Amino acid sequence: MASTPPHCSITASTKSYKNHQYPKNHFKNHQNNHRNHPLPRKFSLSNPLPSPCNAAKHTAAAASASTVRAPLSQVSTPFPSLDPDFSGRRSTRFVSKMHLGRPKTSINTRHTSIAEEVLQLALHNALAGLESILVSFESKLSGSDDYTFLLRELGNRSEYEKAIKCFNFAVRRETRRTEQGKLATAMISILGRLGKVELARGVFHTALNEGYGKTVYAFSALISAFGRSGYCDEALKVFDSMKNYGLKPNLVIYNAVIDVSGKGGLEFKRVVEIFDEMLRSGVQPDRITFNSLLAVCSRGGLWEAASNLFSEMVDRGIDRDIFTYNTFLDAVCKGGQMDLAFEIMAEMPAKNIFPNVITYSTMVDGYAKAGRFDDALNLFNEMKFLGIGLDRVSYNTLLSIYAKLGRFEEALDICREMEDSGMRRDVVTYNALLGGYGKQGKYDEVRALFDEMKAQKVSPNLLTYSTVIDVYSKGGLYDEAMDVFREFKRAGLKADVVLYSALIDALCKNGLVEYAVSLLDEMTKEGIRPNVVTYNSIIDAFGRSATSEHVFDAGGIRESLADSSSSLVIKQCIHGRAVDREDNRIVKIFGQLAAEKGGQAKKDCGGKREILCILGIFQKMHELEIRPNVVTFSAILNACSRCDSFEDASMLLEELQLFDYQVYGVAYGLLMGYRENGWIQAQSLFDEVKLIDSSTASAFYNALTDMLWHFGQKRGAQLVVLEGKRRQVWDNVWSNSCLDLHLMSSGAARAMVHSWLLNIHSTVFEGHELPKLLSILTGWGKHSKVVGDGALRRAVEALLTGMGAPFQLAKCNLGRFVSTGPVVTAWLRESGTKNLLVLHDNRTQPENTRFEEISNLQTLTL
Repeated sequence: MASTPPHCSITASTKSYKNHQYPKNHFKNHQNNHRNHPLPRKFSLSNPLPSPCNAAKHTAAAASASTVRAPLSQVSTPFPSLDPDFSGRRSTRFVSKMHLGRPKTSINTRHTSIAEEVLQLALHNALAGLESILVSFESKLSGSDDYTFLLRELGNRSEYEKAIKCFNFAVRRETRRTEQGKLATAMISILGRLGKVELARGVFHTALNEGYGKTVYAFSALISAFGRSGYCDEALKVFDSMKNYGLKPNLVIYNAVIDVSGKGGLEFKRVVEIFDEMLRSGVQPDRITFNSLLAVCSRGGLWEAASNLFSEMVDRGIDRDIFTYNTFLDAVCKGGQMDLAFEIMAEMPAKNIFPNVITYSTMVDGYAKAGRFDDALNLFNEMKFLGIGLDRVSYNTLLSIYAKLGRFEEALDICREMEDSGMRRDVVTYNALLGGYGKQGKYDEVRALFDEMKAQKVSPNLLTYSTVIDVYSKGGLYDEAMDVFREFKRAGLKADVVLYSALIDALCKNGLVEYAVSLLDEMTKEGIRPNVVTYNSIIDAFGRSATSEHVFDAGGIRESLADSSSSLVIKQCIHGRAVDREDNRIVKIFGQLAAEKGGQAKKDCGGKREILCILGIFQKMHELEIRPNVVTFSAILNACSRCDSFEDASMLLEELQLFDYQVYGVAYGLLMGYRENGWIQAQSLFDEVKLIDSSTASAFYNALTDMLWHFGQKRGAQLVVLEGKRRQVWDNVWSNSCLDLHLMSSGAARAMVHSWLLNIHSTVFEGHELPKLLSILTGWGKHSKVVGDGALRRAVEALLTGMGAPFQLAKCNLGRFVSTGPVVTAWLRESGTKNLLVLHDNRTQPENTRFEEISNLQTLTL
């Protein structure tokens, strides 16, 4: 569960820290540790609007801009690039309020002292007495300037009802249309800022009907009001309606629309269409325009498009400020390009733009999400060295890192330091601790912390409930999960895709696929659209269930799997059966699970029908335009690895080629023993995977290699694993004396053992002496039920024993195999050893020329 606060603004106004003396080489030591890099907010109304847009369909023209420039969404690559969603990463960090801290030129401050006196009286009297106060001061108030001041100050104190009464009073007495229009614009903006969009729309329509609302300022205010509350569709309708009133959008309007479109989740290409329309209309963009466009890229992790925008600002002569850099950095970090992000941050001082607390928080958050916790903590130390004070977001991010690492004493120290700085624990703080304790299985601490949170009057939010329910569900504490869910319902909160996805993932990880699919049916009937994370959990679970020993029989999918019709299997797997919905299905499922603890379990049938279910789920994703990502790919490969039938696995990958040939065509080609141009396509795929964060990339290589090894394509597996080593997917994996397999899967590790032994075989036959001590590290299975009995260790031990390799388990380290140089040299010189080390494929194709190019793998050097 992500714990970074969704309300955090990367571009929020902060002190620039220009007074700090930046050492010219202050990034130098940091740089040495990096590899070279090729260069909705929610609200409720009594009468809510239609759903906020997730994929709004705006019909702006798509012709190219009149200004000469490269398309923002295009980046030249030697091979068609993967869909951006393939490398998509989850994140709750949210760029907003692009212009915080900027001088507000539109606010009129020419009010009189009488207005301030009226304000105090209005604040200290009830709503019913406001009319008489305004009447008594009517002759002294200086027109719209004073009334605008009153509206704004009442709005700042959330006294929107008094503001509306003041507005109605002022509009009735003002005779000039332009002044009435100013008052209406101010009132719409205030209500929008308070989330009262229905009231804002009412003011707008009244102003239009009475003849003083037909101004670009009133339209702009309503567009922004809708955007603030996530109603992108409504905002775009207002924008389109301007033409009906003969109004021509200006720079302010276009900036508002671009900002709203980004916040509403509109696709980047559609936002670019609006930008192009703006240029064709002769309206030239400014820094605010580009900052808003960068924020759209940031939300989707579109770092390449963001780079184009960043460069275009220079071409247009538009200065880049701290907001620009912070938003650009956020896009790059969300894209997983942390080394590039570091280079960008390092260049800022040379541009006389100094990283601030937002810059550092963005970088730290990026490192944390990439699993590079040491780099994240180093940046925090650098912040302290430079005297940059941590804000609430920084403290919560640091605390979240320590919680994820299981370093709870340090996490609690951060809590105390935060409180000493005058900042109380908030919901984000508690969410981070709850998630950290939950991942460590510390259920008592989770329970105590959840109770403490409520005792401290910190209201749990949707993420809090999602986290606690997820923790209890994965721990099999279904009674507790049901109690928390009931509390969640009593709090009046509505389940969203995050909560449902967490529940589905928890059920899947416990092998309860039938219940998970039942919940998938529930969420779609509730009008909640599943996302790629939801489907990834179920795909992975179906693959696991093919070899799992026990799966509870829910009477759902398992019955459908007994049917001989594959189409019926797919239909029932995806849509579920019609069941009684007299109560929320989540509560019923928890009740059933709690009652079934220790009950009879049924062995799973597995086999072809599981593969058909995976294919059906993939088809459903395609129908819903939910684009699979690299995690989907890895889950499908893992499912293939667990399948006993080569024909079933090859059938699945062959079918999936129809959806994405570049990705699944590569896997299918390697499984079949290479097809024409297959390795060239594989290289292109590996190039794309290299751009993903290291942990996700290693999972990809592990899954692909496992599948190939499982079906006897061992030479292909070896080529893939060596490609991963060449691309530094696994850091420092081998040397002359040591092979480190800690981060590898079983298939990848075994392929790497063969490669490493072939390499030292070559060393021996070239006349070189081996080191005195040789080691193979597998780890000691800290997640295994029996310490020292990890699956990886067992697999490597069986491999070494089968080859007769003279390695023994170290007495002092249960996850380390050792041997001496002379003993290994003698074994390598035996006549049959080389044949044992050279791997072969069970299946090859005649056009497999690339495989023939590497005829002697034993000659590969370090």
